[in-house]
Amino acid sequence: MERTWRWFGRKDPITLDMLRQIGVEGIVTALHDVPLGQVWTQQQIHDLKTYIESHGMRWSVVESLPVTETIKYGGPDRDEQISIYCESLRHLAAEGIHTICYNFMPVLDWARTDLLHLNPNGSSNLYFSIPEFAYFDIDLLKREGAEEDWRKFQTLGPDGKPNGRDILKEVAELRKQMTPEKDHELVENIVIKTQGFVSGNFKEGDEHPLGLFRELLKKYEGIGREQLRANMKYFLDAIMPVCDECDMYMCVHPDDPPFQILGLPRIITCADDIQWLLTAVPNKHNGLTFCAGSLSAGAQNNLTEMARRFASRTSFVHLRSCHVFPNGDFTEASHLGGRADLVALTKIFEQEEQQRKAGKALLSSPNAQVLPMRVDHGMTMLGDEKRGYNAGYSFLGRMFAMGQVQGIIAAVDKELGIKYEQPGFFD
Repeated sequence: MERTWRWFGRKDPITLDMLRQIGVEGIVTALHDVPLGQVWTQQQIHDLKTYIESHGMRWSVVESLPVTETIKYGGPDRDEQISIYCESLRHLAAEGIHTICYNFMPVLDWARTDLLHLNPNGSSNLYFSIPEFAYFDIDLLKREGAEEDWRKFQTLGPDGKPNGRDILKEVAELRKQMTPEKDHELVENIVIKTQGFVSGNFKEGDEHPLGLFRELLKKYEGIGREQLRANMKYFLDAIMPVCDECDMYMCVHPDDPPFQILGLPRIITCADDIQWLLTAVPNKHNGLTFCAGSLSAGAQNNLTEMARRFASRTSFVHLRSCHVFPNGDFTEASHLGGRADLVALTKIFEQEEQQRKAGKALLSSPNAQVLPMRVDHGMTMLGDEKRGYNAGYSFLGRMFAMGQVQGIIAAVDKELGIKYEQPGFFD
């Protein structure tokens, strides 16, 4: 697999020179300065691509070309937005960029409650506390129906079975401990620090983020699971002719976390959901970002079985892992631990890539033969927290993870008889 890294453009404190030195081959990025819902011009794409190539790497994956909320909830201007999306796809194809990671999560992209949750070794990871998120929903957001939703919520233990947790009782205990400062930090963690650099819906400095959040939630009133599915199919059906024309591979990112929150439907959470997607739009250009981290946060998911089942329709791989606690809360784990067996997953995807290169797979086009992989999030360690990195996107923590995963790939390649190549070194 191609070793890639999510990079946030020229303003990212992690430079391309740094990435080249640690063995990164491909860059995963987007035009972060283009406002949501506007066309990505070919010149803008060309300029960034050329800049990346001048540092000895290639622009491998777009993550992401955002799907605007109006497309997701089926607003009156969705056809206009889909037309803009198609124009951007054509411009990317003209510059030789053919893999698009996107998501169809309403309002929130990925969600966490603690961005610096302490590990026993002194590093920290992203963490999701179900009662803290429920407290945010009930007490801070004050969403209508929130309390009843959380009364019915069934948390799953590591065995994938309901554990009988009383979320509202835990929220009542938590409420006694919260302060205005803790409330502010929770809002920052859920709404601003994990969303501002990803979705474009929120940004640093928003004076009334909860008000904006409520306005976005209103757009989804009456939108249930089946309607959101229908809206996703409408979007994909509309762009597939352009994908066929330009050989563009759309790979949806699973919902994170992979269960319903905020009364919003989640439709890419498990094997059945993925199968629905691939069946509803049975085009080879409609595929999956296999994010082992997001999927492993759901105790219902068997990652190795899912990888075997969907490898042939996977265009991008995120190799990370989550640890699910007995109460259902989860934290991002070591890349050699957690619920996802990254060694087994690496073997599955390395074998799939070899099948593509041999012309024996569904995705054997020259634009799909190389399977990009990134380690996704990483620990915050050794002063990462002081350097202004985006939440989850540390340098030293991700470099450590990249070293672990490179070792896995080298060992798997030796077992499979594949020549392992480390760029930038003399043999």
